[in-house]
Amino acid sequence: MAPAAAVPTVAAYLALPAMAQIAVQNQGYVPYSDAPINYRAGDLGDPVAQLQKQLDSGKAHLVYDKDHGYLKSVLDLLKVPTNSQTLVFSKTSFQYKKISPDHPRALYYNDDVYVGSVHEGKAVEIVSFDPRQGAIFYLLDEDKADKPVFQRAELDCTQCHIAAGTRGVPGVLLRSVYPKADGNLAPRAPSFITDQKSPLSERWGGWYVTGSLAKGSMGNAAVVNVSTAPVDKTARTVPELSPLDQGFDASAYLAPTSDQVALLVLAHQTQMHNLITLTNYQTRLALYALPKETGAGEAKASTDAAPAFEGLPETTKAQIQKPAEQLVRYLLFAGETPLGGTDGRGTVASSAFARGFASRGVRDASGRSLRDFDLHDRVFRYPCSYLIYSSAFDALPEPAKGYVYHRLLQVLTGQDQSPDFAGLSADDRKAVLSILLETKPGLPGEWRAYARSNHLRLAAATPPGGRAHA
Repeated sequence: MAPAAAVPTVAAYLALPAMAQIAVQNQGYVPYSDAPINYRAGDLGDPVAQLQKQLDSGKAHLVYDKDHGYLKSVLDLLKVPTNSQTLVFSKTSFQYKKISPDHPRALYYNDDVYVGSVHEGKAVEIVSFDPRQGAIFYLLDEDKADKPVFQRAELDCTQCHIAAGTRGVPGVLLRSVYPKADGNLAPRAPSFITDQKSPLSERWGGWYVTGSLAKGSMGNAAVVNVSTAPVDKTARTVPELSPLDQGFDASAYLAPTSDQVALLVLAHQTQMHNLITLTNYQTRLALYALPKETGAGEAKASTDAAPAFEGLPETTKAQIQKPAEQLVRYLLFAGETPLGGTDGRGTVASSAFARGFASRGVRDASGRSLRDFDLHDRVFRYPCSYLIYSSAFDALPEPAKGYVYHRLLQVLTGQDQSPDFAGLSADDRKAVLSILLETKPGLPGEWRAYARSNHLRLAAATPPGGRAHA
């Protein structure tokens, strides 16, 4: 499962071996199967698991469409917008035989779910994020059935989706490759993992890109003059790309575009999800490894009553701190690649995805939201990830969550002026801090005390249906 550079992942995502079964359960080695992660456990709360329960009880129904199978119904029930569509023509899915520049793979997503669909494919491919366990992989058979079922696909998917590109945890990623005109990858050519730091010149190889950012990227192009001469197989070559002679048949898809704004947001969101999962896993593993007499261990790794960060052994603190620091930097878009002065207003006006995405943002008293776009010099107007509102972020175990919040407050109040955050102006920090104070329920006591002492507006102490953070 895989998007990428096609992609392997994420949106990329689901790239299974060519001869893989539709779904494989309860056999073979899957990383993190043991305590304390227990990745193969069935007690899941991700959107697809929740939808399957509704299907089983008769409270929801999947509707089959003669042109698109179950795809439209899946997107509707999972609240995934069709205007999030991006198109991948490189052959990086297990359904690779059906993928080509004429018939690219379509990828759709929201904050918690990634859905892949191949023209005349055998299955809808889905990555659904569980707040505690991270990426959970599913396939839905496209043959019409009385009771269609989402099948959890563990073994095959994790072969590609627990790797360096996903930061070693079950996750998603975008990959940019050098495709040939038929969608196959050019031999011995490099590939690139795409995130918010990636140079635009290394993005979207094997993808269609609708919009001005396609120029200067690897999108909408294929390798020309592929050499067949024998060479050193360990050598890497950088092939020449040429614009594709023709595009895809838009009438065969739910949207006519492969939206550039959707691609930009996807580049941020995929690795944001992976870093949240990495911080979650490493914290649970670190606490589980503590001697039971410290009061930690398995019980503490699965509850809110974890020991304070300051009282942990140095090795344990280091295991938690490293991913947590990476998460803080990524949350605040440290090192983000500039867009180079594009027409932000024009880009938003031409992108149904951009307008819909921004409309879903929670806003402060001044009307500001972390989902507001800039699209001139950077992707977002206020540089802090909207996934801070996600259930996965809220499910970060202590003491990692408290550490992340503490570091965020240090940066946003200007206490931390280190070079990593040099791209954050004083106005950026003030705006993000104000938005979070007003819109993020359950902020820690340190944040609430800061707001009170500085007479700043403050969100409710307790999130809906949950407990306030300590």
